[in-house]
Amino acid sequence: MAEQTLTSEAWPVGLAEELIAWRRHLHRHPELSFQENRTAGFVEDILRGIDGLIVSRPTPTSVLARLIGSRPGKTLALRADMDALPIQEENTFEFASQTPGVMHACGHDGHTAMLLAAARLLAARRERLHGEIRFIFQHAEERLPGGAAELVEAGVMEGVDWVVGEHLASQLPVGQIGIAYGDMMASPDNFTIVIKGYGGHAGYPHKTVDTIAVGAQIVSNLQHIVSRLADPLDRLVISVTQFTAGSSHNVIPDTAVLKGTVRSFGERVRADARDRLHRIAEGIAAAHGAQVEIEYVYGYHPVVNDESVTHVLEEAAIELVGKEAVIHVPPGMGGEDFSAYQRKVPGTFVNIGAGNADKGIVYPHHHPRFTFDEDALQIGVRLFVLAADKLLEWERSR
Repeated sequence: MAEQTLTSEAWPVGLAEELIAWRRHLHRHPELSFQENRTAGFVEDILRGIDGLIVSRPTPTSVLARLIGSRPGKTLALRADMDALPIQEENTFEFASQTPGVMHACGHDGHTAMLLAAARLLAARRERLHGEIRFIFQHAEERLPGGAAELVEAGVMEGVDWVVGEHLASQLPVGQIGIAYGDMMASPDNFTIVIKGYGGHAGYPHKTVDTIAVGAQIVSNLQHIVSRLADPLDRLVISVTQFTAGSSHNVIPDTAVLKGTVRSFGERVRADARDRLHRIAEGIAAAHGAQVEIEYVYGYHPVVNDESVTHVLEEAAIELVGKEAVIHVPPGMGGEDFSAYQRKVPGTFVNIGAGNADKGIVYPHHHPRFTFDEDALQIGVRLFVLAADKLLEWERSR
């Protein structure tokens, strides 16, 4: 067991109020991926006011704080993401976004506030710390190529033994914690298919190569990859999310553009889906005298939780909220660049329940009315602290 766990009585006076204030400040002032200048400055100022932390800026819009204990030991990294989304907020509470067209619609404002509070709590115990804790405040989770990969390249994971991340989850009620062993989140690849034909008068389609008709067949046949070409036991989603063509009711356009996403687990499934998408689009286009240009962009790797680290986090979660409130969540088809850290060291990603139907907090992530129950913030902070207690102590007692 750890030497001391931080119960609610051990919190410094005023920290609970600061936690809310930090989150609301960040929510008022959201910044898009790779543009988190004000956010990073805000985080850096708070961290530099905490005794015992070594603070640096590994990239222009990220912040790293190191807490080095008084005795040697292992190194644990704790991560929070900071970027917002290009969404016009529709919430009307007093701390709604003040930046037109940008909002925190995924909880990253909460993640940042939670890790700031955890840093303050853990820094107060530095003299009893074996090893090191790194607090990673990451930029650009929402946009490829992702901030995590940049931070790995910058060396923030050198010498790290484990990594832990948390995500507020509106689909789970506040008070619950979601744990996943192994596969948790998919690889989110993107594609663009540009169809080039021969436009003309809509009343004389036989004199054209109709890109809309070709595009419609491509959309339809891409669904066969999942339903008829892939193993039914493989987790695979292919969604066409944009179909752009034409500008008039009586003109068949020269060009049509399809965009979408492929979500999968495993490199074989991923490569097969990409190859089949190419063959279907190229084959249909050729059959109708059209041409296609395909751009297929690999997204983040799947989030795959390490069994041993996840077991420790589950123990911590049970200690925190009780066994009945710890839920084993199935793999989901969302994506997360936390996987970049997991490709360097064992780690786990945990969901913190943050929905509350009684308060009207029911909207999904990336919705213009998304928010979360702020009661979840203290749970997230406590889990970060317990993770540090149990992982660093756990290794010493093996």
